[in-house]
Amino acid sequence: MGKIQKASELATTEFTVDKLVYGSKTKKVAWVFTLRDAKFLAYSKAHIKTGVDLGKLTEKDIQVNEKMISLTLPPVKVINFSYPPDSFKLDNEISNPNQFLNRITIEEQEELFRQAELDIRNNLKYMGVVKTTQQNTRSILTRLLASLGYEEIYINFINDDLLIDEVNLIPQE
Repeated sequence: MGKIQKASELATTEFTVDKLVYGSKTKKVAWVFTLRDAKFLAYSKAHIKTGVDLGKLTEKDIQVNEKMISLTLPPVKVINFSYPPDSFKLDNEISNPNQFLNRITIEEQEELFRQAELDIRNNLKYMGVVKTTQQNTRSILTRLLASLGYEEIYINFINDDLLIDEVNLIPQE
């Protein structure tokens, strides 16, 4: 059991999620006349690594009988989530963030990116992340355990949940 636990967080899958970030702002003069809308469109990417935390395995999760081993693994976990600002690319054909009399401020742009990140995080479980990570984890561990001499290998997961750390996307003042 110790050898398996020493692997700790086993990252088995990397994903890149492309995200369009869009916002618009309408400004009215005297609540009657509408000025031109300010529009903002940018492209962004999130990089996600998923895997399982083998450090959470307990003795009851591992059953060995001669050349047979059965593992019950913890749920899939997001090990690393990055949404780097250097991946943000403004679309200059659609965006007009500095439009005269109606502009989208830097703070409003940052809020649009925060909302986009939250949207990605909230929808990861619907993107096939769990199933793909489970398949990759089974494949890696099956090869590893076979190289250790096990001929019969069973790998299951406690459940099909996706664990992701909560983040505070509200700017600190």
